[in-house]
Amino acid sequence: MTDMSKGFKIVRVFGATPEEVWAAWTDPDAAAQWWHPYGTSTPREEVEIDARVGGHYTYTMVNDSTGERVVTAGVYLEVTPYERLVFSWGSPGDDPMDTPRITVTLEAVDADTRMTFELRGVEGFKGDNFFYDGWDEALDSLGGYVRTR
Repeated sequence: MTDMSKGFKIVRVFGATPEEVWAAWTDPDAAAQWWHPYGTSTPREEVEIDARVGGHYTYTMVNDSTGERVVTAGVYLEVTPYERLVFSWGSPGDDPMDTPRITVTLEAVDADTRMTFELRGVEGFKGDNFFYDGWDEALDSLGGYVRTR
């Protein structure tokens, strides 16, 4: 059973609207541009997103130096456009009720968007070279993506 008492939050402020940040999370063309840590890429043809309650997503991260592939998948549990997205985060076929869970909350702050990213069900901390650092890098890429839009 996944221990939901474990987890971490990362808060970012982006110079973009909640609609633009939302699109980056829910549009497969956009997600392929940023949804991976440094040193990896996400081929557009390997991103599927059906951002509705009960809808599924799948994306593949490819290590740019070794070619190693990691497929990640989940189910959308809550979808409130431009405000809140909750989804399971695991491997294809995992039980969405027994996998780590991601919550993305968007809040307009003047002309910017404050995004709170929370991952429950795994331990993570700055400098772990794993969950926290991987997501921290991916969210850096998200920031770069929304700035160039």
